[in-house]
Amino acid sequence: MNDRDVEVLGRAPLFEALDEEGSKALRATVTEVHLSRGQTLFSEDQEGDRLYVILEGKIKLTRTAPDGRENLLSVLGPSEMFGELSLFDPRPRTASAIAVTEGRLAALSHSDLWPFLKGHPEIGIHLLRALAQRLRRTNEIMADLVFTDVPGRVAKALLDLAERFGQPTETGLHVHHDLTQEELAQLVGASRETVNKALADFAQRGWLRIEARAVQVLDIERLRKRSR
Repeated sequence: MNDRDVEVLGRAPLFEALDEEGSKALRATVTEVHLSRGQTLFSEDQEGDRLYVILEGKIKLTRTAPDGRENLLSVLGPSEMFGELSLFDPRPRTASAIAVTEGRLAALSHSDLWPFLKGHPEIGIHLLRALAQRLRRTNEIMADLVFTDVPGRVAKALLDLAERFGQPTETGLHVHHDLTQEELAQLVGASRETVNKALADFAQRGWLRIEARAVQVLDIERLRKRSR
């Protein structure tokens, strides 16, 4: 594991509470996983026996409706953790994890983590905080689906992606989200046509420029106002 990987892991909730000695001991239990674009790491309803921290690339978490439609729950990037729910609740996975890009993950098995958690209870507090933040985010998404129109949800999704994946440029913020138009629509919870219409309207107003699997945000304050 190189220095960059150590830095990325150190920002994850599982590691940020540990001192160097504890972090080094936990890193020794890590197994590295390589994924290609579009590869499924695990599927909804599978048994879960480990959690993951993203070292490189992006992962999407999805659920499939009874009629076959896919709902994109979230897109995660470096230092973000997923799969931890099965550590506390041994029931099957509640979502599928699929690589949006080529990626590398740090996998930690439950059998290695439980003894470590008992010796370092401070990790449990950070994990519970991460779960609480995810629950809060889920509640916000549910409220948005009821109370916010599609353009507002598109603006909010773009702001969330910009916060995690945006890179400053001379003209604003470049957000390489790596999502197709269909995936962006799934993330917002609307049809592709409706989401494309909202994006085209934002572009016409000069708030952003649409690029292949990316946007250049030109007026982030206008997007913030529209998201409300």
